[in-house]
Amino acid sequence: MRCSKNSDEVATSAFRSERGSATLETITLGTLLLVPIVYLVLALGAIQAGTLAAEGAARHAARAFVQADAAASASDRAERAIITTLADYGFSRAQAAARIACAPSADCLTRGNTVTIELTLRVPLPLIPAIDASTPFAVAVEAAASQTVSRFWGAR
Repeated sequence: MRCSKNSDEVATSAFRSERGSATLETITLGTLLLVPIVYLVLALGAIQAGTLAAEGAARHAARAFVQADAAASASDRAERAIITTLADYGFSRAQAAARIACAPSADCLTRGNTVTIELTLRVPLPLIPAIDASTPFAVAVEAAASQTVSRFWGAR
């Protein structure tokens, strides 16, 4: 059975009206999928930078603490190490909280004592401003590092 000329013209005009829509659909769907993926990469990059900063700051602070000459200067040395390391990664000291623990003795700079620095860093998510102080859009990253006080400490 043969189609009439009239039905061929209808089919051809229907195909012509769809012309170029694949490009528009590709651009629209590509944008809808690409924007979240790019944001995910940015967010994961910021969190990874925060993880590296927290781990490095805890490690350097613990090392600086156990190498101090006196107990009075040990905390200051650890604090400076934290500030410097966080600044290297673009974070401020206000974004971090640090805790120093000593075991087995409460006197941290005793020979053979282990000093542990625990650091919590709040990494802000990119492109999202904080509404107020009670609801910051940040991810908390934690790191800990331990160093043992040398058995020759104080023998200088």
